[in-house]
Amino acid sequence: MEYITRSVLAELYAGPEHPIHEDYAELKLLRAACAGDGDAACALFRDRKLFGSVPCVIDTPYRRYEGLAGVRLFAEEWLGRFEAERAEVVPVIQTRANGRSVTEAQVNFVCREGIRQVPFFVVGDLRTKALLDEVRIYTHCSFVPHLQAYRAPLFTPAHLEKGEPGLLTGAVREYYDGLHHLPCVDVERILNCMSDRCKFGGYEPAVPGREPAVTREDIRRVYNSMAEYIPRCVGMRYETLTDDGVNCVIEWVHIVSDAGRRERNRIAMSGIAAYERGEDGLLCAVRISDYAGLEGTIDWSQLPVTKEYAESLHRVDVFRERDNL
Repeated sequence: MEYITRSVLAELYAGPEHPIHEDYAELKLLRAACAGDGDAACALFRDRKLFGSVPCVIDTPYRRYEGLAGVRLFAEEWLGRFEAERAEVVPVIQTRANGRSVTEAQVNFVCREGIRQVPFFVVGDLRTKALLDEVRIYTHCSFVPHLQAYRAPLFTPAHLEKGEPGLLTGAVREYYDGLHHLPCVDVERILNCMSDRCKFGGYEPAVPGREPAVTREDIRRVYNSMAEYIPRCVGMRYETLTDDGVNCVIEWVHIVSDAGRRERNRIAMSGIAAYERGEDGLLCAVRISDYAGLEGTIDWSQLPVTKEYAESLHRVDVFRERDNL
């Protein structure tokens, strides 16, 4: 069958260096959804979270599901949302730490027209080792039929500042210090914390012109492009860190400056990234899933919020210089 959309996540990263635990709850949830098994999905949750007396949650790029009734509906709607008759899960990388568990997986949806390959981050907030309180699912908007390129911020920052580097360690901290360097990305600093075999990509659609960067010069071009607008126009405030010493998975929200809004049409959204350390301590992979640069494609008439409201979120006049930069 022909591909409707194609993913390179498994091609780039699957292998014995990334062992898979089939008993991880977020992977079991993904398998339950692909089987349309609402009972199996509900068995991984309780109706309300352990604390706060609030419903359990599954937040997807296209809908938020709450309570056990929502969990069941999520599983029952999953195949239909991707216009699929059946699906196969290919788990690729897992990271578990800090009370959270993340599976990066490729799902091969078999549709009438062909195969829709979709890469996912599936992030689970653990209630216990085997149970989930909340799950957040990320993928590029172009993989989901009829989805607009807007992912509203999933977290409300306590204050509008970029992420604090002291929360990170080693190459990941050095990377973010280079990324948030003012007045623009310090490209050389970022390249110096990457190994010569570092790969960038895995969550973009596999189409000509958007191939993963797997050479030093390809990666340099990626960050030279970012340096045109980061951090002057947009910064990343990380809201969750799941770091097992090898992979550091960061969920973040954008903080957008007035310049970012005026010059780049940037809007605050949620996104996620994983940074993988090699045995030498340098980064051997950077995997990012967001909708950056697609703001101009959004049809706001198809969304429950207005463009004006979305533009008002997480706005700052200017980013401040850090003492350590």
